[in-house]
Amino acid sequence: MTSEDFKKSHTLLAQYPYRWAPIDKGYNNRSIYINVGDRVIREKVVTGEMKEKFIGGKGFDLRLLWNATKPDTKWNDPENEIVISGGPCCGITQYSGSGKAICCTISPQTDIVVDSNVGGFFGPFLKFCGFDALEIQGKSDREILILFEEEREIIEIYEASDLPSDSHVLAEQLHDIFANPGNEKDKYNVSVVSAGTAADHSLIGMLNFSFYDIKRKKVRLKQAGRGGIGSVLRDKKIKAIVAHVKTIGGNRNNVVNLEAIQERGRRFNKEMRELDDKQCEMRSKGTAHLTHIMNDYDLLPVHNFKFGSHPDAYKIRGDVWKSYFTQNVPDGCWVGCNMACAKGVDNYELRTGPYKGDKVIVDGPEYETTSSLGSIAGIFNPDFTIEANFYCDTYGICTISWGTILGFVMECFENGILNEERTGGLNLNFGNADAAMDLLHQVSRGEGFGLIAGQGVRKMKKIFSEKGWGELSFMQDIGMENKGLEYSQYVSKESLAQQGGYAMTNKGPQHDEAWLIFMDMVNNQIPTFEKKAEALHYFPMFRTWFGLAGFCKLPWNDVEPEDNAQTSEPAKVPEHVDNYVTIFNAVTGANIDKQGIIRQSERVYNFQRIFNIRRGYGLRKHDAQPYRACGPVTKEEYESRAERYDKQLIEQVGFDPAGKSTEEKMKVLRQYRENRYEQLLDAVYERRGWTRNGVPKIEHLKALGMDLPELIEVVAPLQ
Repeated sequence: MTSEDFKKSHTLLAQYPYRWAPIDKGYNNRSIYINVGDRVIREKVVTGEMKEKFIGGKGFDLRLLWNATKPDTKWNDPENEIVISGGPCCGITQYSGSGKAICCTISPQTDIVVDSNVGGFFGPFLKFCGFDALEIQGKSDREILILFEEEREIIEIYEASDLPSDSHVLAEQLHDIFANPGNEKDKYNVSVVSAGTAADHSLIGMLNFSFYDIKRKKVRLKQAGRGGIGSVLRDKKIKAIVAHVKTIGGNRNNVVNLEAIQERGRRFNKEMRELDDKQCEMRSKGTAHLTHIMNDYDLLPVHNFKFGSHPDAYKIRGDVWKSYFTQNVPDGCWVGCNMACAKGVDNYELRTGPYKGDKVIVDGPEYETTSSLGSIAGIFNPDFTIEANFYCDTYGICTISWGTILGFVMECFENGILNEERTGGLNLNFGNADAAMDLLHQVSRGEGFGLIAGQGVRKMKKIFSEKGWGELSFMQDIGMENKGLEYSQYVSKESLAQQGGYAMTNKGPQHDEAWLIFMDMVNNQIPTFEKKAEALHYFPMFRTWFGLAGFCKLPWNDVEPEDNAQTSEPAKVPEHVDNYVTIFNAVTGANIDKQGIIRQSERVYNFQRIFNIRRGYGLRKHDAQPYRACGPVTKEEYESRAERYDKQLIEQVGFDPAGKSTEEKMKVLRQYRENRYEQLLDAVYERRGWTRNGVPKIEHLKALGMDLPELIEVVAPLQ
């Protein structure tokens, strides 16, 4: 079927012609609003103030979502939006990792704003079609497809009830349909946003952004995984959003100083060629190189974060994943990225599910997935992980959330909170790969215990408690969620800074704000509360900036200049920070410095905090963490590291454990660790310019230039 065939055979529901114009210094200076309920499509001006205070990417998403929703808007209300924006640097091809977009919505899991970054080509393509951001509001009464066509300068909405649901099939069909007939290479100019069948039946649905791999001649997917954005897409009855552009590359962003960007790109590419094999091996293993490193440092989640290592972890070490990944192919998820970390397993034959016997490409697994679809469930079988990775992707399930859900379910099963009667016959002990795979397929079909598991850890705790199956206090301790979002895959027990880096996040515990385990636990670079607070100010702000400008974080610090260790602040990788300052200025014509990056992020970060407060969250009590993130919940857990914990009781707490029962020692250790976390909250809030209750102070907002009347209205009563 060609594009013309599709248009003839599918009802056109709405059409919006627009006048395309070249991008100016990274901006189109307009966004596009689509209401899929009443089929209204209109442009909005992006003002100078919007660019100054919100920059792009997540900043634009948050500002537009704030304006579109009320404090009590629910995730499945028509007025909730999905907003997608890439930022001014998104779409350049001369520096690695410059194709990222951010997606935001009111989350089905958390009831606050969730933001999720994603690669693939749609973010840049939205910009090339003429728009800095896309807002989707309303709820359609039928299945639809939204089409952006740069060549025709038009946006169209079609009825699309006959299209397949699962993302790998849907994306492949739509690349075939909307690429110019007979032009294989034009598939490269198409990108598709979709979810999948599991997003129809769960709250953990994710978005897939497609790109065409010219080397493999296959459509591939990258994921906006966190917080259930795919569930919102499917609630709006959107099957797909498609963008078809004319060209990629060159200077489509119309930057101010292309030569400066090219020079920094050449410098970084040289580092990748010469240093990657000696450092992180991203080009051969992707982020999966971390798996055995995390195990060696007792940081790999095993049995629902109960342990940090396992004797069978050698079965999923980095070299094992390398043996599965196709080598020596340009595995970038955007043009010009020489980090090439988007690894893939080619021609993998599926053993279960609706696509049993099919040979498919599996994107990843990345490090997070080697744990979430493996060690966290006590499963050390690469074939299980790869197959579950494929099905999570095509069904539209966040692998991180799903793994942490699976770990919680299995620990509940082993503690008698769940049994085979309650799970519909599934024996969900740790290590049972067959039952874990069956449960995943149930979520896609909307059947059995899969319907409960797909609600997420927070809602399962409530369900199990109300049914009288287990003690809520125990489930609160072992249920690895904060703000309703499941933890990502690092054991934070021995890193107080990382505990803050998880539980103090605006959206919930995702490591993209602050990954401080090595600085804190391994290298002891931030021993005091003051130093931890400084790290929990700087790193979340710096990392936030990537999502404003349109960059991937990995090229910042997953390969480092050879002399980086000799710099005054090696954890910040100052040469790479200077690269980003130079590139941002070269794209936009701005004149910011490295402090300016932090200031830009502070504005947006504080805005998001106040957005949460506006919705009834965003206070100190919402930054509380489950005790499993902080210390040993069970006797087995304590005794597995008894020597370590006993030593800490003596040296840190001043308590002699001799002759004491494990329960007595656990109680003292818990009091100490929970008190330390409260002290950390105080230190971080002070450094961030917030009250002791976690509310941004008015004088701090004034200093940032964010004393907007609507923000002051929210925070003033809480000062």
